[in-house]
Amino acid sequence: MNILEVCHVPPFSNSFKSTPTEFSLPLNFSDIFNLKFPPVQSIFFYKLGESTTTFFKTVILPKIKHSLSITLFHFLPLAGYLSWPQNSEKPIIIYNTANDGVLLTVAESNEDFDHLYQEVRYASESHPYLAPLSISDTKASVLSFQITLFPNKGFTISYTLNHAVLDGRSISLFMNSWAYICRNLDENVKISPSSLPEELNPSFDRTVIPGSEGLEMRYLNYWLGPKLPGSDANPRSLEPIPFPVPADVLRATFGFSREDIKKIGERVSKLENGNQTKPFSTFVLAYAYTLVCMVKAKGLKNNNKVKFGLTTDCRPRLNPPLSRNYIGNCVTSCDALVEAENLLKETGVVYAAKRVNEMIEGFENGVLEIAKEKVPLMDVEPGVRIILVAGTNRFGKYGADFGWGKPTNVEITTIDVGESLSMMESRDESGGVEIGLVLKKNEMEIFDSLFVHGLKVLRSSL
Repeated sequence: MNILEVCHVPPFSNSFKSTPTEFSLPLNFSDIFNLKFPPVQSIFFYKLGESTTTFFKTVILPKIKHSLSITLFHFLPLAGYLSWPQNSEKPIIIYNTANDGVLLTVAESNEDFDHLYQEVRYASESHPYLAPLSISDTKASVLSFQITLFPNKGFTISYTLNHAVLDGRSISLFMNSWAYICRNLDENVKISPSSLPEELNPSFDRTVIPGSEGLEMRYLNYWLGPKLPGSDANPRSLEPIPFPVPADVLRATFGFSREDIKKIGERVSKLENGNQTKPFSTFVLAYAYTLVCMVKAKGLKNNNKVKFGLTTDCRPRLNPPLSRNYIGNCVTSCDALVEAENLLKETGVVYAAKRVNEMIEGFENGVLEIAKEKVPLMDVEPGVRIILVAGTNRFGKYGADFGWGKPTNVEITTIDVGESLSMMESRDESGGVEIGLVLKKNEMEIFDSLFVHGLKVLRSSL
């Protein structure tokens, strides 16, 4: 791979609108919860026949860079950095006009583009296309990007984000706003930023969240407590805790059609014998089915223990609710520890769906109460297998059309830490779901067989 350019993209300067030259923002309880988690990374693949080097450099790249600058104008704090000054009790986000912006790396690769987005492959094959993020003890970038050209095939846009500043909904809003601005750029007007529609307007309101008092310091004291394995000796360091990526794991994408989800729901209802009061959501059914296939693929026995969990958006569940377009972290998580036997039975999908649904319904009783019971890192007894899901089918990842068509594939690369799974909406069908998966080679082969065969049986039996 050849690096073509490494540049600093500042927010667009608009002389017609007054913007602050320097400011700071506090972190909320959910930001601090994620303070030392590894950066989150994702890759968007765009298939494009006209992606010759000349077309890429003269048409695609200038529009993407200019629209990124305009987008940062609307998302100004993301052009800043995270700091923990000695005179500050908590870390803060700082923006200073003179120095701030995001790092953009532009590269060119001769690797097989089609192989990277549509075939089973080693998870490590994605790593050259990920954007580097600058993080030190005292200063941490918020966001960075890498654009990689595959001549005559397509290009990728990857992001790396600081998990102490952004969650999944926040970055999805940013990517869709960037794409909206890019595809609507008037090439004859280079000085006036495109306005964003209401559904894409970000909110950085850092008003104290009612009921979250004490949570910030509780989580902060956790990070300031006893030295964690692999962490920096300085408890105030902004360096994330390292989570090594296994060298031998494979990555693949599996899809549920809308009809598949319907069939799984019908099967669950049938096994429930009418005891189910209301249909399970698409998220619940897709997660439950995938979870059972993963447990079987990992060769777990009846007496093995499995911890599975999920993360939910707190914005609409607070009182009063936060804006849907609030930028920052506003999530909490929950998990369940179960005997693998419950998932290996014929009714395993029913059991999993019930437990996942119970967790989601539990959020409705008060997400802050759940948050008060959590600590940032799980305390897991030896031998317990952990299966977590990243993302949801409601973030609209495939809405990021920069003007040359929507992504051919979107990969949540971060799941290669811990052999986990990701979920998002289907690219091609409303109501469908895509599952991203990272497993060992033998486990992936078994999962593939179980997943595909199980759906075939459902389609033919109901």
